[in-house]
Amino acid sequence: MTDASSNSPPSSRPNKPVSEALLNEKWDRAISSLLIRSSLGLSFGVVFSVLLFKRRAWPVWLGLGFGAGRAWEEADGMDSTTNIRIFVLTYR
Repeated sequence: MTDASSNSPPSSRPNKPVSEALLNEKWDRAISSLLIRSSLGLSFGVVFSVLLFKRRAWPVWLGLGFGAGRAWEEADGMDSTTNIRIFVLTYR
């Protein structure tokens, strides 16, 4: 008795086009940067809110906004020439 699933070849997905792979990589970097920078801004806002501003809410929202804005600008500035230049300068 042989198992039917062991005899069948693994299903192969067609490879994604290069442009789609680059776009996916850009979105991955943008979303991870948004999460990281927003959480850092949020945490700085919480710290400043507790230490300096008598537990007001606006420093938290301001920090979150600064972090998200910084991530947006970083994602907007990403292009292939910048990544190539960084790669060449790093690995010389």
